[in-house]
Amino acid sequence: MTETKPVAENRGHAIRDIFGRTKAVIGVVHLLALPGAPHHRGGGVEAITDRAMADAEAYLAGGCDGLIVENHGDIPFAKPDDIGPETASHMAVIADRIRRQSGRPIGINVLANAAIPAFAIACAAQAAFVRVNQWANAYVANEGFVEGEAARALRYRARLRADGIRVFADAHVKHGAHAITGDRPVEELARDVEFFDADAVIATGQRTGHAADLDYIRTIAGATTLPSLVGSGVTPENVNAILGVVDAVIVASTLKRDGVWWNPVDPARVRSFIAGIDR
Repeated sequence: MTETKPVAENRGHAIRDIFGRTKAVIGVVHLLALPGAPHHRGGGVEAITDRAMADAEAYLAGGCDGLIVENHGDIPFAKPDDIGPETASHMAVIADRIRRQSGRPIGINVLANAAIPAFAIACAAQAAFVRVNQWANAYVANEGFVEGEAARALRYRARLRADGIRVFADAHVKHGAHAITGDRPVEELARDVEFFDADAVIATGQRTGHAADLDYIRTIAGATTLPSLVGSGVTPENVNAILGVVDAVIVASTLKRDGVWWNPVDPARVRSFIAGIDR
């Protein structure tokens, strides 16, 4: 087997550095719709915060190693330049409360592809990492044409003096078409993420809750020297096979009540899921 060679300077092992282990489980706190989003119904933000705190507690009490705080309730998602300051301000307050209560590593994902607001939130809330769905190249997403954010985002991180905030970046991201880069193999797209200074690479299925094929996961994980994660479709039935290939999994839908992403986290599902992992 040909050894994968680095295409950028080594920046350490982000999964081990953040979570203290190389087989980590990260639960996603899907925030309810924030002020300014179509589904927000007013009445203050305490209900949003209470739900987020309860979901975070359920994940961590059940054995997850860390969390990602994400504005999934803000569907349909806006493109980065159309996301208002109200999103970042509310997410920063909620994420900080979660981190303070839990004492565990958290990350930030601002949909859709809003890396600069994510860094602002992460800096304010002392989060360990951000997830960015399209870090390099471009694709056609549900939101329209979406470009990679690496160049703008890393210059913004530098201005914040926040180089310690790691970047978890998707390769061949879900919820979109990749015809623009269709003349380049998936391995090259994964290497582009490493070349543009991400700290970890994420493989996903085609949509939220959709499981990626194991051979596809191996292709992305094996194409770079970065630690790797799977970011969708992880279930009790496939988690051990997936963790045999990658360093961490990002889990949400399968740990929600009835397996539906907009429902609260089910503590019994979390406990059962973690108990079934061989690590």
